Order: sequence, then structure tokens, then C-alpha cells
Amino acid sequence: MPPTLLSGGNPQIAKGDGDAPAAADIAAMPGGKRPVGERLDALVAAAVPDVRRAVRWNSPFYRVEGGGWFLSFHCFTRYVKVTFFDGACLDPMPPVAAKDPKARLLHIGEADAIDADQLSRWLRQAAGLPGWTP
Repeated sequence: MPPTLLSGGNPQIAKGDGDAPAAADIAAMPGGKRPVGERLDALVAAAVPDVRRAVRWNSPFYRVEGGGWFLSFHCFTRYVKVTFFDGACLDPMPPVAAKDPKARLLHIGEADAIDADQLSRWLRQAAGLPGWTP
């Protein structure tokens, strides 16, 4: 039975630590958002080989051992929202402001090209920052 899709099409996946819950969340992303999620996850793994994955609040989260969360993404109707929790410290900053002044966002539509080089630079920078601890 497929997972329930929440408002905006985000899959409802149980909280969990490790690669399996994050992979389940990405596999449950609807339509053209799944390839975006798969590409994002692959870029994170390539840029941050020691990344730790989890699902929190129905979204995949990423951190390094001993650090806070540096990245998450979430499905919305028209795009996948990528959140860099310490994004205001990245150079250059990701383009979209968030409610939290420390965070910055990137919105990726199903048909949008992903600038893998820039995203990889942001991922490496973000993984080296303290990150967010709830």
C-alpha cells in the first residue's frame, strides 16, 4: 500500500534513522518529484560521503556525525523545497530566504535543471557548519 500523500504531495513516512527510511521517503515522492529527490540524495552522497540520513517531519534530513542537520527537502505542489539550515553562511547564499534568517532555500521544479556543481559546493560547505539541532 503506497504511503499517504499530505498537502502539496509530500509523502507521509514514519520518523526513522538511517538510509532505509530516507530511501522510502524519496521512493514515495509523487510523479516527477521522485527523480528530483533521487538526484538530490545522490549529490549529497557524492559531496558528503560520511552523510547520515533520517526522516523527520515527513522529509529526508542529512547530517554528519557529531553535527546538526545541514539539509532537508520537502515536496510541494509545484516544486521540491531544499532547505540549507545554515544557508545564510553559504557562499554564495542559496536564492530563497526562509522564515528563519539563518536558513536559505532552493526550489526545484520537476522540469528544472539542477546545477550539480553549485549544489555540490553548497553541500560541502553546509556539511562543515554546525547545523540545526532541534
